[in-house]
Amino acid sequence: MKNTVQQFKYVDYLWNESKAAALGDNQVELFLYRSNILGADLRITNYGGGNTSCKTIEKDPLTNEEVEVMWIKGSGGDIGTLTKAGIAGLYTDRLRNLKNVYGGLEDEDRMVGLFNHCIYDLDSKAPSIDTPLHGLLPFKHIDHLHPDALIAVAAAKDSQRVTKEIWGDTMGWVPWQRPGFDLGLQLEKCLNDNPGIRGIVLGSHGLFTWGDTSYECYMNSLEVIEMASDYIENKVKENGSVFGGQKVQSLPVEERREKAAQLMPMLRGLCSSENRMIGHFNDSDVVLEYINSNDLDRLAPMGTSCPDHFLRTKIQPLVLNLDTNEDLSDSKKVVDKLKPSFEQYKKEYQEYYDTHKRDNSPAVRDASPVVIIYPGVGMFSFAKNKQTTRVANEFYVNAINVMRGAEAITEYTSLPRQEAFDIEYWLLEEAKLQRMPKEKPLSRKVALVTGAGGGIGKAIADKLAEEGANVILTDIAEERLKEGVETYARDTASYAVCDVTKSDSIAEAYKKACLEFGGVDIVVHSAGLAISKPLEETTEKDWDILQNVLVKGQFELAKQAVAIMRKQGLGGDFISIASKNGLVSGPNNVGYGTSKAAQQHMARLLAAELGGDKIRVNTVNPDGVIVGSKIWEGDWAEGRAKAYGISVDELPAHYAKRNLLNEIIYPEDIANGVFACVGVLDKTTGNIINVDGGMANAFVR
Repeated sequence: MKNTVQQFKYVDYLWNESKAAALGDNQVELFLYRSNILGADLRITNYGGGNTSCKTIEKDPLTNEEVEVMWIKGSGGDIGTLTKAGIAGLYTDRLRNLKNVYGGLEDEDRMVGLFNHCIYDLDSKAPSIDTPLHGLLPFKHIDHLHPDALIAVAAAKDSQRVTKEIWGDTMGWVPWQRPGFDLGLQLEKCLNDNPGIRGIVLGSHGLFTWGDTSYECYMNSLEVIEMASDYIENKVKENGSVFGGQKVQSLPVEERREKAAQLMPMLRGLCSSENRMIGHFNDSDVVLEYINSNDLDRLAPMGTSCPDHFLRTKIQPLVLNLDTNEDLSDSKKVVDKLKPSFEQYKKEYQEYYDTHKRDNSPAVRDASPVVIIYPGVGMFSFAKNKQTTRVANEFYVNAINVMRGAEAITEYTSLPRQEAFDIEYWLLEEAKLQRMPKEKPLSRKVALVTGAGGGIGKAIADKLAEEGANVILTDIAEERLKEGVETYARDTASYAVCDVTKSDSIAEAYKKACLEFGGVDIVVHSAGLAISKPLEETTEKDWDILQNVLVKGQFELAKQAVAIMRKQGLGGDFISIASKNGLVSGPNNVGYGTSKAAQQHMARLLAAELGGDKIRVNTVNPDGVIVGSKIWEGDWAEGRAKAYGISVDELPAHYAKRNLLNEIIYPEDIANGVFACVGVLDKTTGNIINVDGGMANAFVR
């Protein structure tokens, strides 16, 4: 039967009939499709939140008999990006038979290990803690979601009464309980006590809905969420205001962004006292309505409700004691003003840990705040990488929506601190953290690369990203930058059009780095051009552009980078991409060679000046990078060929033959040289690394 397109006001109806039809009757593929479109709407569930499943009849490979198998999102997965590789397949009967060996709440962690004895598909992802919640229910397709509207109902005072008011007898309700086998038993009991219900609200947690087909399950989920959303919006209208009304006026958008860019390196430094962090900024209308409200001071300390929220955001945010129009120009003064509140936050977090820890609790984790609120300006978050900090920020937006809805309904309630602690420091959560891949060498660092629209600059950006850094690509060619950024995974890179001869343009690029990632740790000046002419043909214009791009550009890049790095207090790296030509005298090269020599000596001078700040300054000298290098696309190649009395086509072989190793030098080789400076030689500054195959006349010593 053809499905009728539905209209929803508060959720996105994304079911595409033709896409679903192409999957035929493959229930697993339809379950994956449903999962993906549910995960595409952040109002329904956030990254990594919720769980989905389906049950099919398969042939047992050992008995050749038909058995029921449950397919469910595996541990640590995300329904929005879920694929077959991310799910677990379990014998449903075996899972249900675990009821015979379950020993009560103290037995929860052992039960998770027993899920592995129920595996049907040997390629399964590790089953998640939610597995019994789906397995003990009889339905073929099940959604466990964390919609803002439903958590608002679940976190509202008198949640059970509100559930009945919205859905009558069509929805069940189960009080808060930590996910696990017993919660699965509670869902099973709720269904048995209330046959015919369409779903269950989990107190302070989320929603369970189901259906006989993937589409019916999808529609049931959307309809239930829509009803809750509509109920909340009617309550908001009745109340006439949200969060007690506005207390603080937002700055205009450009002023907010400017202030955020100024402040983020300082916040990043304060949040990185134990581990370096990456930042994210959000000044959306949803955020501003909350952080500017009269109720902020009451609601923020209460913390979040849904376990998925505070696992990523910590139990509560830090609200800054800064005026909207605070002067941020004196970074030392601002940091000194903020330090006591950060120290108090960490002290209170340690007290939270000490008060609630169990005998077997994992060691206390980094006590720095994850979410930071600046009324009138916006919300910042800081975590180990861009994805984690962006997701934490998004989860706190979900928490804001929950508080908004719960306050409109009756009154917002958060989880008791002991319950929150037992989730945050659950041994199973700790085990999940320990299974995370080892961080890469440049993880938690932000790199800005000039001239990254192609050639050497792009190769450098690629290498730094490959080794874990977030990268800001800059160039004067926006189309090339756009194409370049598309080659990276999400949350890895951004770009800024930047003319290094203009101070304001450089400032805008750094502003982008601060807003996108929190600051900057590595700056690589790779932007350049090459002009090869004899003295009598070198014009003043030639001289000026070489000096402006290579020398003045490096000076201004370094000056502004150092200001940001000092705000962070985390040290840093500045790398100059110079040239063998700065060390070796050659024909027809007075303008270019002089500029490169100036770059090299400036790097030495900066290294001598900035060592006390732990800012290391080094130089990488390429030579003969013809293949893939932008400067060889123009007149430079003809000039060098003329100087050596050969054709342009003969240049690669010529340059390879003249070095000691007889090697062609590629942009990737220069990128490796940069990585050596920033990722390996961590006690080296004022150095010059030649990447030229070995040119004896360019040896530094």
